[in-house]
Amino acid sequence: MGKTFRQSGLGRGLSALIGEEDLQFKKPKGQGSQSGNMAGEVVPIELLKPNPDQPRRDFAPEEMKELANSISRNGVIQPLIVRPNPENEGDFQIVAGERRWRAAQMAQLHEVPVIVRELSDTESLQIAIIENIQRADLNAIEEAEAYKMFSDRFCHTQEELAEALGRSRSHIANLMRLLGLPAEVQKYVRDGLLSAGHARALVPASDPLKLANEIIKKGLSVRHAEKLVKQAATVTGQGTRKKPADDADTKVLAESLSANLNSNVRFKLSKSGKTGQIMIGFRSLKHLDEICEALMDAGSKLRDQSGLH
Repeated sequence: MGKTFRQSGLGRGLSALIGEEDLQFKKPKGQGSQSGNMAGEVVPIELLKPNPDQPRRDFAPEEMKELANSISRNGVIQPLIVRPNPENEGDFQIVAGERRWRAAQMAQLHEVPVIVRELSDTESLQIAIIENIQRADLNAIEEAEAYKMFSDRFCHTQEELAEALGRSRSHIANLMRLLGLPAEVQKYVRDGLLSAGHARALVPASDPLKLANEIIKKGLSVRHAEKLVKQAATVTGQGTRKKPADDADTKVLAESLSANLNSNVRFKLSKSGKTGQIMIGFRSLKHLDEICEALMDAGSKLRDQSGLH
């Protein structure tokens, strides 16, 4: 799985997946339609359905209004990328361009230009992530969920995600840690009340929701938010903090190991949280051999890096 993912060209963007020529759109001869003067098959807007795996969940009303106004004046300048809908023959599923589709409806267009491609679920999700991350601003939670969705569904490691999507591993790891925050805090990030920096500062907190409300109320900067979290930890002491097994960092580490080993990994910690066991599940003896080989390979790499033999 990992090798196929790296060879797919994700780091080079959409052109690597759908072809350079498809991104060199040309004006067709003659008068353009209301959908815009760009080449590509034109289809009725009602035949297009959103992708259920679309990473973007939140569409800012003001931004959508601006885009709709632009489309009203200029049409849809860039065709949507779609595939035949696997769930309903006769219509299409949007792979890239849902914002344009929504805005075109607001502009009361009846048809839009599209590029139809035969894409697998994997390829469709790859393109959806690329299109959003490289061409639009996802909020930090949406981006983290996109990484987790890809990692969970296709068993890719954070290193593979980083290489393919042109992001650093630390960037991906730090964002995925945010998914350990309470749903209310994640919503604050989605709504723009907290930045990704604020959210990262809250990850180790014993009561992130309480501190998030204080940060928002006082309008604290990220640096002041970090100080607030440290002060709260000092006041409450270690005894009132969450159990290590429930800590967001521990969860992310278990998820990362699960993705690397293609197996279910969990930690069983002692009451002190300083000792414990790593529990790795396997589905067959062959799978056990694969896990052992992966662990030995990882150990060899660590020894090489440290100069130990």
